[in-house]
Amino acid sequence: MAYDVILETNLPLPVFKRGKVRDVYDLDKKLLIVSTDRISAFDVVLPNGVPHKGEALNRLSVYWFDQTKNIIPNHILDVVDTRTVLVKKTDPIKIEFVVRGYLYGSAWERYKKGKPICGIKLPPGLKMAERLPEPILTPTTKAEVGHDIEMRKDDVAKKIGRDVAEEIEEACLKIYEKTSEKAEANGILVADTKLEFGFYDGELILIDELFTPDSSRFWSSEKYEVGRDQFSFDKQYVRDHLNSLDWNKQPPAPSLPDHVILETSKKYIEAYERLTGRRF
Repeated sequence: MAYDVILETNLPLPVFKRGKVRDVYDLDKKLLIVSTDRISAFDVVLPNGVPHKGEALNRLSVYWFDQTKNIIPNHILDVVDTRTVLVKKTDPIKIEFVVRGYLYGSAWERYKKGKPICGIKLPPGLKMAERLPEPILTPTTKAEVGHDIEMRKDDVAKKIGRDVAEEIEEACLKIYEKTSEKAEANGILVADTKLEFGFYDGELILIDELFTPDSSRFWSSEKYEVGRDQFSFDKQYVRDHLNSLDWNKQPPAPSLPDHVILETSKKYIEAYERLTGRRF
């Protein structure tokens, strides 16, 4: 079965970089970012595209950047079309700031072994997928290749300065609080999410993407249950399928079956519609 997807763009512009999902073009002090329908899992780009994925990601990011601009400025200059934005070219901070509101994923794996998460010691007796007493910030390195490595608060302060680190932490927690409250009102729990920052003319601003299914874990609040895996609106559905295969998580990745592609497309669209209250 063939699907209408955009896996790569070829605009007559200088290429700044091609990421796992987005193609970025260089316009001097600006960047043109096109969100394709590529999908990655376990740091590997899959051979299939997911219909409408790029549009859903771009439109969600634009929505959340607008919703949070009173907390911290962001890089958006203009929305060109449903999958393309013109943004400020920043000096990016090469750290991923992950806010966690629930104990899941790699944090749960560390907790089970009695290890702190980014230097944070959580109280005993928590269960998988349980809501944390309060959201925590768990930064990681932003690796060009291979896996990211967790960082403690002191590690971040040494790299970017304590004042900037504290400003980012405050912004991250405020953004998570605002967006997760709005999401929960629409039946979605934000288990965790990734934020990125950069400097533009000396000003700290929010960049990259924001509260999308690629940068966040979105769960159905109606189906939420502590102690088990959750029904999600993100690419966990793809990860679960790949985990059921005999694949070593190294390129080349196996192709996705039609039912996984279509179900994933539906999840991205539903996430957009539920989070924004708008029709896709």
